[in-house]
Amino acid sequence: MSETSFEGYNLSDEIRRALAVLKYETPTEVQSEVIPVALENQDLVVKSQTGSGKTASFGIPICEMIEWEEKRPQALILTPTRELAVQVREDITNIGRFKRIKAMAVYGKEPFAKQKEELKQKTHVVVGTPGRVMDHIERGTLVLDQTKYLIIDEADEMLNMGFIDEVEAIIKELPSNRVTMVFSATLPKDVENLCHKYMKNPINIEIAATGITTETIEHNLIEVKEEEKISLLKDVTVVENPESCLIFCRTKEHVDTVYTELEESNYSCERLHGGLEQEDRFAVMDGFKMGNFRYLVATDVAARGIDIDNVTLVINYDVPMEKESYVHRTGRTGRAGNKGKAITFATPYEGKFIKAIEKYIGFEIPTMEAPRHQEVARGKAAFEEKIGGRRVVKNNRTARINQDIMKLHFSGGKKKKIRAVDFVGTIAKIPGVTADDIGIITIQDNLSYVDILNGKGSLVLQAMENTTIKGKKLKVSKAIK
Repeated sequence: MSETSFEGYNLSDEIRRALAVLKYETPTEVQSEVIPVALENQDLVVKSQTGSGKTASFGIPICEMIEWEEKRPQALILTPTRELAVQVREDITNIGRFKRIKAMAVYGKEPFAKQKEELKQKTHVVVGTPGRVMDHIERGTLVLDQTKYLIIDEADEMLNMGFIDEVEAIIKELPSNRVTMVFSATLPKDVENLCHKYMKNPINIEIAATGITTETIEHNLIEVKEEEKISLLKDVTVVENPESCLIFCRTKEHVDTVYTELEESNYSCERLHGGLEQEDRFAVMDGFKMGNFRYLVATDVAARGIDIDNVTLVINYDVPMEKESYVHRTGRTGRAGNKGKAITFATPYEGKFIKAIEKYIGFEIPTMEAPRHQEVARGKAAFEEKIGGRRVVKNNRTARINQDIMKLHFSGGKKKKIRAVDFVGTIAKIPGVTADDIGIITIQDNLSYVDILNGKGSLVLQAMENTTIKGKKLKVSKAIK
């Protein structure tokens, strides 16, 4: 079954050319198991770790089988988070680039009208979060009568987040003669029930998790009292001196505390949790991918949808309550064949969680000593030098697409009857700018913010100083953020 290169899959020239440019050379285990079966239009249930290359395992067959001429969506991909929706959309766009496949992402907190307009154009693949997908179906802006493929990605997380009713409602709107593929890092009972109910004799593919949790990642545990965690964190980061580091906390309060402590100690860091505005979360994700800062303090919300090839260190500042979370968190490092390291801080009360995690991952996490004073002193100079420099990002696939974003502030909003489409219409007419260069638009009563993507900010700022919107002259400036 297993192929050693993508040549063996009888793919079209356009797809093969894209894979070569994207440096997809040898299929990963999940890809070599899934692609041939998916190309035969079989229903699939795939249990595979995050970071194992599963997006391409469904992305390649979907791009291969899509008919370019059909205007309505032929594939619907459901993801639990907006970050993941955007990432999957990027991957599909990349793989289908030479076949001119149009993929779009729909999610909340972005103007509905903008997505509605985009759905009016020819769209081959729609990637979205269940809530917003259902919204589009109910309002008649997403028509699924030509949809042949449904993919539910990160199904366990989807149900964890309480999306089960929406997912079922969406399934009921789809043609019955479709192909359904479910991907999940774990297969809890309710995921199995869902598959049972809505799939036709699915083929089960399970990629053993052990290789993924052990081979490329070195796991360690440090025992510590709660009140000593911050100073331990500082010592560990000095000694490890990572290229990039994810620090996971259990609550947003902990994230805020740790972030504040690190920022006061001049760490180049940012934070990510559910309490932040969605667009801020998005900007932080992009900043991390672009290498604008080295340390990201986050809750589990961020464990999905971060695809950065060189996170060198993951620190579990708090032991995750759920054993699955341990795998998702630590799976952010050691990706794409690189070596990674995961260090977990465990307080005396957390022994039972550690035991549950060890049973789940199938091995005991080795305990290590906290760094000694002389080690910390020795590492200080190298640490200080690195913390001042910018992180070098290896050219990962997503970072190429995410160019600089400038947020513009306009002195008018709802009270002047200005809508998102008015901004899009006006800005997209500027020579050298297209609708694709316009990001999130936020319209308040008396002011509006428009994100300009792809480094086109200065161009738009200059042009808009002498341009009216809906006949109204608005002051425009770079937003202070």
